[in-house]
Amino acid sequence: MTNDIILYNTEDGQAKIELHLQDGTVWLSQLELAELFQTTKQNISKHIKAIISDGELEEEVVVNYQLMTTEHGAIKGKTQSHKVAFYNLDMILAIGYRVRSARGAQFRRYASTILKEYLITGAALDNDKLTSDLSYFKNLQKRIRDIRSSERLFYQQVLDIFATSVDYDGSSDVAREFFQTVQNKMLYAVTGQTAPELIFTRLDESKKDLGLTNFKGNYPRKFDLKISKNYLNQDELERLNLIVSGYLDTAEYQARTQSAMTMSDWRSELDRYLTYQRADILEGRGKVSRKSADGKVDQVYENYQIEYHEVTSVDKDYFNALSDDIKRLKGGD
Repeated sequence: MTNDIILYNTEDGQAKIELHLQDGTVWLSQLELAELFQTTKQNISKHIKAIISDGELEEEVVVNYQLMTTEHGAIKGKTQSHKVAFYNLDMILAIGYRVRSARGAQFRRYASTILKEYLITGAALDNDKLTSDLSYFKNLQKRIRDIRSSERLFYQQVLDIFATSVDYDGSSDVAREFFQTVQNKMLYAVTGQTAPELIFTRLDESKKDLGLTNFKGNYPRKFDLKISKNYLNQDELERLNLIVSGYLDTAEYQARTQSAMTMSDWRSELDRYLTYQRADILEGRGKVSRKSADGKVDQVYENYQIEYHEVTSVDKDYFNALSDDIKRLKGGD
């Protein structure tokens, strides 16, 4: 982990949790998760295994293994190294829903407001800078839409609303299906494709950056290829932002009026909203499975890695040769 941290103080004042900031998200170890949610490490481990085995999250995306050095327990003055697993915000929040503790609810509120804003914009919105400038408010509205429709954080907002259902059960089949369907319905309304279909058709070895329009770093990594929004063009992203923002407004209105909503009601509400927007409604699961999309990602990324390493190897040889020439010139040879 990097040395960048965000300090989270629990509302009861009994703990200060260091959230490790890296790759646009925050990470915690199992021990830190146990402290955050006031439970045991064994209980945290059990929830993590269930979340991954249920297919709610993918291990390679949400887990980051780091080599840590600690004091040797038996030999004084000696150190020992071992791998420690850190889990990103997606997993932290997923565990919070399953633990169902007061700490979990408190952290979700924090994550959906202050932390979310920080991760997306790098800082919280400064309310003191509000002016009557119309262009400022137009930019602010767009910025808020961007914050609310980020790949990871948008779903957490939807899940927060979904969790208010009178019959909410995070482990139920209805909940699992909702979690898997909501993204596909949104994407289908904009592109006519589900997330797996979008990845399968737009991932292309012959295109620049394998067909991605957005990724972090200098070159695409495997987990970048598995995020459907990374393939959208600017117009599609803006339309998705509008749909997401509008649906969250609809859901928030239902919550504010204290309408008793079941899990099935929330799913129907999404279809009604998309119909009102005259968007195409996804029926079924689509023609491409997540397994097929992941299989193509694995194959394309394997080929890309080989090609990328070949290029970087040639570059390395070139710079080594150039360095030798410079040394000879300096030495007068």
